[in-house]
Amino acid sequence: MSRKDWLEYVVTDDDAGMSVEQIVRQKLNVSGRMLQRLTRSKGILLNRKTPFLKREVKAGDKVSVRVAEYRTDTTLAVTETSVSLPVDILYEDDHLLIANKPAGMMVHPLRPGQKDTLVHALTALFQQRREPAGVHPVHRLDKDTSGAILIAKSSYGHQLADRLLREGGIHREYLAVIEGHLASDKGTIQALIGRDPHHPTRRRVSRNGDDAITHYEVEQRSKEHTQVRVWLETGRTHQIRVHFHHLGHPLVGDTMYEGSRAGMRRQALHASRLSFSHPLTGEEVQVSAPLPSDLKRLVEAIFTLEKSQD
Repeated sequence: MSRKDWLEYVVTDDDAGMSVEQIVRQKLNVSGRMLQRLTRSKGILLNRKTPFLKREVKAGDKVSVRVAEYRTDTTLAVTETSVSLPVDILYEDDHLLIANKPAGMMVHPLRPGQKDTLVHALTALFQQRREPAGVHPVHRLDKDTSGAILIAKSSYGHQLADRLLREGGIHREYLAVIEGHLASDKGTIQALIGRDPHHPTRRRVSRNGDDAITHYEVEQRSKEHTQVRVWLETGRTHQIRVHFHHLGHPLVGDTMYEGSRAGMRRQALHASRLSFSHPLTGEEVQVSAPLPSDLKRLVEAIFTLEKSQD
């Protein structure tokens, strides 16, 4: 039994008398749904043997759960990936991975036959390594948004990271270039976001939408544009794009939300930083994703050349 494939908990004196199920749920933080999957696949062991879940444990017993995956719903065959896609990995351990997604790449396939997504690229990488890992995106990035995205390598890692996300334990920062000047150097946008009934994918601020909270701080200004640091309290689809459009300051290049091209073929939005306390080790993970070349050129053109011409 590989330590990498299984997570082990040693029962303490205080734990004695608890059931195997209680140890798995309370000490190893396994959800009810995952508990059922592990039970069906014999992925729970007590002293390396399959136990009854109601069996009581004693001090020194070792309760283990399988965390590696040999097959998942999101695992794709390497042959489905049309090309070998390079993956810029910013952080990785046995359970979690942070990738620097390029603009233009979907995170996961949305329809049969769709290829060249981040899920394809990471699946191919894991299979080349002969590593029994799945690909479970913890949050989303739009196709044309670049930057840091958190991926869980197992269902177990995903349930822990997803809980952390829902509880506000994952800090996501973005760099955005918007049109015009904001009224203040820092602020919070709180406006409900829902679907636009007149467009299949667009969102808009709506009284019947979901809660959405976006914080921002101005980093630099030029004659006609502003660069802002943005961080999220919620994660609605197109949230940053919709909120700044709502203020009358759409993102440069975001033609879906009335932004002008200004030399960009996509929205000027980059997931620049990601930080959290690791749900298994407690380690503080902080990652920065470097600016891609198109955004570097835009920032230089607007905030260096444009300023010098004032």
